[in-house]
Amino acid sequence: MVFATPTPLPMSIADNLILGLRFQSRHADAGQRVEESLRAAFLWDEVKDRLGLSALALSGGQQQRLCLARSLMLRPEVLLLDEPCSGLDPISTAKIEEALQGLKKSMSIVLVTNNVKQASRTSDRTAFLLMGRLVELAETGQLFTSPREQKTADYVSGRFG
Repeated sequence: MVFATPTPLPMSIADNLILGLRFQSRHADAGQRVEESLRAAFLWDEVKDRLGLSALALSGGQQQRLCLARSLMLRPEVLLLDEPCSGLDPISTAKIEEALQGLKKSMSIVLVTNNVKQASRTSDRTAFLLMGRLVELAETGQLFTSPREQKTADYVSGRFG
């Protein structure tokens, strides 16, 4: 899971990534997984020469991508993201979204976002929930261009929300 606020641990970049493998007693291929995960999160080129430095020294966008890479270290079948770009600048947001486009080929991704444009850019299927109730679930293109429910149409057009 990747939360809205980056949650790097107060340790090195490498140790942030390897920690989950240590809990599983599976870290024989840790070095390879570190590089794979950082590449998938579009962070490798920025940190490959600083893996021993504190993760807390990274920028907010880099910390969020580190959290994404940390989640990928365990090769999950499902990746949960709760507003992962809410506090990020447009460049960092674009990198996260680019990473998600590549990752959705190999795993299921559940992205919770209030950003309608982000949902339309990154999702294959979209669920619109209002007050904890599922209003509509559809292919993303259909939901954003011809929603079946008036509440969905009102929300995606900006009439409320």
